[in-house]
Amino acid sequence: MDQVTLIGLLAGTLTTIAFIPQLQQTWRTRSAQDVSLGMLLTFVTGVFLWLIYGLMLGALPIILANLVTLVLTLAILILKLRYRS
Repeated sequence: MDQVTLIGLLAGTLTTIAFIPQLQQTWRTRSAQDVSLGMLLTFVTGVFLWLIYGLMLGALPIILANLVTLVLTLAILILKLRYRS
């Protein structure tokens, strides 16, 4: 594995795991009131497009990072909609 791919995988891992605490908090408190629906919708759309871009390039770091990030942010979005007051 070359250095560029390794840096891409590390960057993708760090930016992806950043969503785990938010998902845990939302799940634990059963509240996503402080999470912006507009931000989530925009972010999910952007991550989906990054995933498509990565697939088109065949770039493993982009594909993996955005696939996992998409799953995590979709989970937060679903919880946001489920726990709406």
